Amino acid sequence: MKETRADTVQSLIAAVLLHVLLFALMYFGLFWTWSQADEIQRGPVIEATLIDPNALSASMRRALAKRPEQAMPAPQEAAPIEQPEPEPRPEDSPTPPQPVAQEVIAEPDPIEQEEVTQAPSPKPPAEKVQEAKQRQEQIDTTAQEKQQQAERQKRLSAMEQMRQKQLEDIRRQRDANKKELSLREQKLKQIADARSAVDANAQTDSMSEASPQPGSGGDADSLRSRWLQAIVDSIRQNWSRPDDVPAGQCPIRIQMERGGRVASVEVLPGCPYDELTRRSVEAAVLKAQPLPYAGFERVFQPELRLGFRAE
Repeated sequence: MKETRADTVQSLIAAVLLHVLLFALMYFGLFWTWSQADEIQRGPVIEATLIDPNALSASMRRALAKRPEQAMPAPQEAAPIEQPEPEPRPEDSPTPPQPVAQEVIAEPDPIEQEEVTQAPSPKPPAEKVQEAKQRQEQIDTTAQEKQQQAERQKRLSAMEQMRQKQLEDIRRQRDANKKELSLREQKLKQIADARSAVDANAQTDSMSEASPQPGSGGDADSLRSRWLQAIVDSIRQNWSRPDDVPAGQCPIRIQMERGGRVASVEVLPGCPYDELTRRSVEAAVLKAQPLPYAGFERVFQPELRLGFRAE
């Protein structure tokens, strides 16, 4: 079979690729061997943990304080590491056994040990009990102050109520005194009015006797007396008498026109009646109009002064 040019080129390329692959395997195998040797020379990794002396308990600190110093053990010489014999294939070389390092016990620093010894110990139970007792006393004192404040407010409220009651009593007493004073003044006025009424009656009688109609004589006096009595009777019939009307005569003045129509009526000073009774007499005069007139024309007078007496 004849070899062509293409076959020659393919064979050449395959040979080159095979040599490149072998060279790469040798290079990476040698690099891996050097890395393993460096790790063996450095030895194993030692792990340690730092502890704060203040975080130790009291019993642990006392134990460390009493513990005698120990001598550092002499480090053991590690066995010489045998170098692996070179082999045609580095990846097949045996891995030498790693030496086991002895655990190193860290000795506490004297300065740190002194700080641990001088660290404040926790409070004994007696101090805790004392603090709890003081807190309870403070709570009791606060509660007692609140209770005293409530009692003071209660006393102030009771005093305010008592003061209001006293003010009410004073007002009632003042009103009663004012009413009693008014009654006394009214009685004094009634006495004065009664005296004035007596004087007015005497004056009315004198006026009646001094003003007879000419030519009438005794008949005119009798007719006038009947006319005055008729007017008084008409007023009494239309009078709404109040209760407790005092005794005595109340002088009144009436101005009227012919026919018996009343122009005005007025209670004169000296009337023993109170204000309500006086107004009732005036109302009775106005209600009784027209006053008696027919048959008494001869003795008619436009202004009369009568002494009205309750019966």
